[in-house]
Amino acid sequence: MKVGVIGCGFFAQNHLHAWRDIDGVDVVALCDSDKKSLFETGKDFKIERQFGDAAALFDYGRFDIVDIATTVPSHRFLVEMAAQNNKHIICQKPFAETITDARAMVGAVAATGKTIMVHENFRWQSAVRTVIEELRKGTIGEPFFGRVSFRSGFDVFSGQPYLAEGERFIIEDLGIHILDIARALFGDVGRVSATTRRINPLIKGEDVATILLEHKGGVSCIVDCSYATRRQVESFPESVIEVDGDKGTLSLDVGYKMTVQADGKSETRDLSPPVLPWASKPWHNIQESVRIIQQHFIQCLHEGREPETSGHDNLQTLSLVEAAYLSASEHRTVETAEI
Repeated sequence: MKVGVIGCGFFAQNHLHAWRDIDGVDVVALCDSDKKSLFETGKDFKIERQFGDAAALFDYGRFDIVDIATTVPSHRFLVEMAAQNNKHIICQKPFAETITDARAMVGAVAATGKTIMVHENFRWQSAVRTVIEELRKGTIGEPFFGRVSFRSGFDVFSGQPYLAEGERFIIEDLGIHILDIARALFGDVGRVSATTRRINPLIKGEDVATILLEHKGGVSCIVDCSYATRRQVESFPESVIEVDGDKGTLSLDVGYKMTVQADGKSETRDLSPPVLPWASKPWHNIQESVRIIQQHFIQCLHEGREPETSGHDNLQTLSLVEAAYLSASEHRTVETAEI
């Protein structure tokens, strides 16, 4: 399958490395309005066809899939253009600026019969994936409580300075991942209650959020995120997970250690992800997940099935982001049906 990639920035490099690792996939064209990034990326990955705007890329058109690795304000325009050009689409998160935009994007692609997947990669980190599969196996019985946590003081702004400029930050950029993990673990959500704070005076948005989810299946889950947490051993970019079930407990702790306690036994497994040849610590678990999610997308296209993190599915995760911001601003519990 042939891929055209829009966006040659910081995270797009991971997309390109991952595509190169997947058998039967060839990136044939790049697009970016930044001529320097476009030229350097094309040189690094030996991609000769380079375009300064998306219209020119689609006029070229000799690809099956478009990978949209740009920032969120461009997503609706690019997704709808891709739909008009009858392409399969993989789009970075956040999928859209508003739920209205997201619904329009999903509808535009559905009308073509093509497939759209959101590059929501945290649930595809190999350690997190193992926890999800263990829970789905029923090892600890029926879950009733969960916590998914991401707390760090890592400087994410040096590589992605635009993150410091938005009125929204941690829920929209990071919390969306953690909320999606909670959905992968426990299903969709009925009610949301959230608080936020800004600790770092040099950014515009919130950098701390605590969110209580009431899942439709009965699980209560706490999602907490922070980029203001100072630790002597920095845990970035690890997510910590705790689950209580009626037959035991399951946890994923810092250091990629999963502990399962059930039937009077306790077992701890090391789920440390590999460092791929093109990856580097501490980003290696995210970089591995990029390859896993893109492989999943290709497999779904070959098999004619909907990806797990499809555009339609991601509407549910986006609704949690909007509900959390509404809850924090109005100091109340929000029904997801309101969004």
